[in-house]
Amino acid sequence: MSYNMTNVLGLLFANTHEDSVPELSANRTIASIPFGGRFRMVDFLLSGMSNSGMSKVGVITRSNYQSLLDHIGSARPWDLARNDGGLTLLAPFGRNTHTGLFKGKLDALSSCLSYIRHTGCEYVVLSDCDLVINPDFTHLIDVHIESGADITAVCHTDNYTEEETRDAACFKVAPDGRVEAVSINRAMAGKRTMDLNIYAMKTSLLISLVEDLVSLGKFSFSTDVLQGMVHELNIHAYEFSGFYRRICDLESYYKANMALLDYKNLSQLMLRERPIYTKDRADAPAKYGFDSAVKNSMVANGCVIEGVVENSILFRGVRVEKGAVVKNSILMQDTVVGKDANVQNIITDKNVTVGDGVSVASAESCPLYIAKGRTVK
Repeated sequence: MSYNMTNVLGLLFANTHEDSVPELSANRTIASIPFGGRFRMVDFLLSGMSNSGMSKVGVITRSNYQSLLDHIGSARPWDLARNDGGLTLLAPFGRNTHTGLFKGKLDALSSCLSYIRHTGCEYVVLSDCDLVINPDFTHLIDVHIESGADITAVCHTDNYTEEETRDAACFKVAPDGRVEAVSINRAMAGKRTMDLNIYAMKTSLLISLVEDLVSLGKFSFSTDVLQGMVHELNIHAYEFSGFYRRICDLESYYKANMALLDYKNLSQLMLRERPIYTKDRADAPAKYGFDSAVKNSMVANGCVIEGVVENSILFRGVRVEKGAVVKNSILMQDTVVGKDANVQNIITDKNVTVGDGVSVASAESCPLYIAKGRTVK
């Protein structure tokens, strides 16, 4: 029988790793970066927690969280609009000594220890929001309890490039699943077991670790807990085998979106038994003109397509005028591509306008980003 997931607290870090994608996170948290035509990054972890029956979720913020507030709202789409528990947005001023500039994940957790205690949950799941993933947290908790581990860390073993491991932690795992060693921010190409920054543990252990380590001036979960206490704590690796992508720069964001144009990847992420929820904008269905042509693309509701769209992802409310051509691009909400314009290998933020007859393109390996609200003439 599975563990009662209402006794598991979810904690999401909204701002972690945002420095890796400064273009997209200049005015928003990494948790609220748009993804996949209609979602935000936070939707994947929030949906996973909701689908697993977790009824208490805290989102720890630091800065630029207005767009996150607007997106989450009452948290009704994730069934977390509740009088008892539900979703709580944890502002960065939980303690009088805090200025909002956390020194690390442990410091962030120390600012909301009163909230963590107040939930009364026996277990806690921690996660960053830089992952496109659809995890089964019920199975994670069951495996964690059965193993008797102090901490269970979700990871994935694959062949990685140096760039992919440059800002990540990698594990050396024993045959029994115990983590024997942890390397951090070491660029190593080849077969590696990468830490996905999702952890399960007892709430009492988390509180103890935070109080003890912060008092010693230690603030990094990866360095001071995983690496620094790998021989002291029983840390077990939980191998995740489904589809996932980690957003570590603008190129990885582009590739992660484009990966969804492959039905195999899309079907592994969008599972019938674990749907991904998001805020509903109540747009009308997409409209296609008589001269339009759309091939291998994701087109959200509210779009109006009168030109040509190939191998692209169009968010809600995008308009492609007659004679315009859009290829290998990601156009965020309410972008307008004017008549006879040509757009290739481009990422536009919200409310971008590409003027009539304008041609804008870049190399596929280095997509060009156009900031929110800009007009290209």
